[in-house]
Amino acid sequence: MKSLIETIKDAEAKKIAIGHFNISDLVSLKAIFEAAHKLGLPVIIGVSEGERDFIGIGQAVALIKSLREEYSTKDGEYPIYLNADHTHSFQGIKEAVQAGFDSAVFDFSKSPLEENIAKTKEAAEWTRETNPDFVIEGEMGYIGGGSVIMDKIPDDIAIKEEDLTKPEDAARFVKETRVDMLAPAVGNIHGMFKNAPNPDLNIKRIKDIKDALQAASGQAVPLVLHGGSGIKDSDFILAIKSGMSIVHINTELRVAWRKGVEEALKNSPDEIVPYKLLPKVKEEIEKIIEARLRLFSGI
Repeated sequence: MKSLIETIKDAEAKKIAIGHFNISDLVSLKAIFEAAHKLGLPVIIGVSEGERDFIGIGQAVALIKSLREEYSTKDGEYPIYLNADHTHSFQGIKEAVQAGFDSAVFDFSKSPLEENIAKTKEAAEWTRETNPDFVIEGEMGYIGGGSVIMDKIPDDIAIKEEDLTKPEDAARFVKETRVDMLAPAVGNIHGMFKNAPNPDLNIKRIKDIKDALQAASGQAVPLVLHGGSGIKDSDFILAIKSGMSIVHINTELRVAWRKGVEEALKNSPDEIVPYKLLPKVKEEIEKIIEARLRLFSGI
């Protein structure tokens, strides 16, 4: 099996993106994996701090390891990876590395730039010394803190052009922290709106950040698009062509999960057996995953 960074670099070279999908339970994991396996595509499973607390750090690692091994081919284990999404402490990074995660998002995006650089640099240096294959991702620009359904854009989210991640700041951040990947604020937000698509992405800003990182480091630095739920398909395509190599989706999956639960209970109001109700949940999530993976990979 290729390492995660090798898989990301492959996607970057092909101008496609890897899907990153969060889970809170086994049903979601089965839906994500089966869609990816059907299409023969690599996939990243994300677990936030809250999701890790619920599932269990060791249990999440064991589940991913079991899928890799069970579905291995002559080319090696299946390329399904585990990411410690939105980790807000150095201790959280240590736990992810020591447990056997493939990567982590070190998220101090709500902090001032100087503090974000200092904290992220500390985490990145420790991970390189402890496990050089571990992928560390930095984040710049606050885009919200949860996968929720919104009526309006929260006041503290970086959505105005002047508040988006600046190319020169991104170049400085990557040069000083030496992170493997960067998640910038480019008009994306966490969560979805009830009756409208999310705001348009600033495609020019994505291109400018990508170019600035190339100039500063002398090599391509993968960009990650957080808050993918609710974004228009056309914006996804442009963002990926402009330099986004991973796309995060979570809120859409939670909406699909609830829809599946409600439909299953409506169709079988007297049913109490979980494994007879949950296939509908899996079906709803899997439809979203397959559509997103096809879009991101251009198939």
